[in-house]
Amino acid sequence: MPEKEKYTADDIQVLEGLEGVRRRPAMYIGDTGKRGVHHLLYEVLDNSIDEALAGYCHSIGILIRKDGGVTIADDGRGIPTELHPSGKSAMEVVATMLHAGGKFEKKAYQVSGGLHGVGLSVVNALSESMDVEVHRNGKVHVQSHERGKPKTKVIIAGDTPKHGTVVRFRPDPKIFKETTFDYDYLKERIMELAFLNKGLKIVLADERTGKKEEFHYEGGIVEYVDYLNKARPQKLNSPPAYFHRKEGSVDVECAFQYTDSFNALLFSFVNDIKTIEGGTHLVGYKMAVTRALNDYLRVNKYLKNGKKISGDDVVEGMTAIVSVKIPDPQFEGQTKTKLGNSEIKGVVSSISYDAVKAYLEENPDAGKNIAAKIMRSMEAREAAQKAKDLIRRKSVFESSILPGKLADCSEKDPAKCELYLVEGDSAGGSSKQGRDREFQAILPLKGKILNVEKAPVHKVLTSNEIKSIVLSIGAGFGDDFELSKTRYHKVIIMTDADVDGSHIRTLLLTLFYRYFKPLIEKGYIYIAQPPLYKIKKGKTMRYAYNDEELKKVSEELGGKVDLQRYKGLGEMNPIQLWDTTMDPAKRTLKKVTIDDAMKADELFTILMGSEVEPRKKFIEDYAKEVKNLDV
Repeated sequence: MPEKEKYTADDIQVLEGLEGVRRRPAMYIGDTGKRGVHHLLYEVLDNSIDEALAGYCHSIGILIRKDGGVTIADDGRGIPTELHPSGKSAMEVVATMLHAGGKFEKKAYQVSGGLHGVGLSVVNALSESMDVEVHRNGKVHVQSHERGKPKTKVIIAGDTPKHGTVVRFRPDPKIFKETTFDYDYLKERIMELAFLNKGLKIVLADERTGKKEEFHYEGGIVEYVDYLNKARPQKLNSPPAYFHRKEGSVDVECAFQYTDSFNALLFSFVNDIKTIEGGTHLVGYKMAVTRALNDYLRVNKYLKNGKKISGDDVVEGMTAIVSVKIPDPQFEGQTKTKLGNSEIKGVVSSISYDAVKAYLEENPDAGKNIAAKIMRSMEAREAAQKAKDLIRRKSVFESSILPGKLADCSEKDPAKCELYLVEGDSAGGSSKQGRDREFQAILPLKGKILNVEKAPVHKVLTSNEIKSIVLSIGAGFGDDFELSKTRYHKVIIMTDADVDGSHIRTLLLTLFYRYFKPLIEKGYIYIAQPPLYKIKKGKTMRYAYNDEELKKVSEELGGKVDLQRYKGLGEMNPIQLWDTTMDPAKRTLKKVTIDDAMKADELFTILMGSEVEPRKKFIEDYAKEVKNLDV
């Protein structure tokens, strides 16, 4: 065997303590970027939330410190400090050993969000420093750590009437690309946890700015639904419907409200973990609501000739929170946030059916409003189906026929293909001439497309511009969208750098978010960055993409320069458009991502929905922060 292929016992490494976590941090926290840094905080916070779920913790404080660290304090029972069979304090074991915790047996915690037992030890391993302070049995127990290793033994630092745990840590700059905590990024998750745990008080404070907020909701998920619907049109059942039932070890809590919106907003949770991909609990809930409403509509003679409403009809305009607490959740799916426990579907379905049926009978006015909404949804669905069938016909949808104004590329591998959605015929003409025909396709868009936030789906599908986009991408639409059929793995929005261009870009993003969401989730949607200025001095020509660059380039060239402010893409000739905006070697593209679906949905509803007041308030709140209004 060649020397280089030898594989012996000497090649087997045993990493001491938490060294394995430091070598492969992404295995434990996902990545070492912004998300990973915040994940550390969530690991500690989850322990405090588990104490709240167990009924012992009522208040949690989170402080972002000036030194770059963070402090999380709760008033739970406190980590046990007694001697562990290993000969160390249980407090040290939890902080320094993987898979050490009180959540594997069901004695200390009946339900838990942090099930893997790696929380505090992983935070310790990936922190420059971590101090743990436990208030328990009348004493204050403290221990300091550095990069996963104890600096001190557990010592008793004094007496205390309090109980709970305080964890202070500072992410290790040797591990993370960026160690700064983002207040607003944290706020969304903290608000969510406060909504899900009725009565729990969570205080978030930032020493760097002096900002401090308290999240405390006695109404729990009912207030959550109210919050989500604040920018949505007319509420059809107010206050939101609510039920909370327990069957065996399964706890089901739900709140829902209908609005005149065309979009569904359903969030599901298991033991306070957001199940982004849904799962058996959400399937059970949808089945139950569909069955209960079919029964209600049939009994009250809304449905005739044996007609039935579909699940899509039922969820249109519905905002719902489905939160279950179960002892042993099994997660699956691409992001490991899809509940797989098969027995939960039946339990949630049974509880939800009885609760929804009772609500409709006990609230006749709400029942009539909801029934009328669902009948409208059914009629719109039938009209939409006809429209979908039109664009799905073999002669159009499944053949090689593409929109007439699409200038397609010759490359057939979607991973290498780009589709530019270009504002205006003039810019469309320049980009068609300037592009690389091998891999770049151009679809010019005339004017502003339909605002899909305010339109029913059948009207969306009769819009010529939207039909052109659907046919060009070639992967279907809405619920029928199949990511694998996408003809381009880069869909680039290219609009003018002015107010109208920003509006068109927002309309397109709203369309993609509502009806092509997998494209955003997969990272296929981009925004082109055309230059704002052309700077010329003699034979030298440079471009600037913002005012800072303009200043820098002007200083570099020195003296008097000829300056042109581009009002639109159409002012650039094909060569300039290629050089500045389309050449992969030189261009800048912004990838569109969804870090938080709840926040994204809220913003699209506020900015693009039919309610004026929330939009007015948003403008008043953020007007002072606007720097470049026409960019």
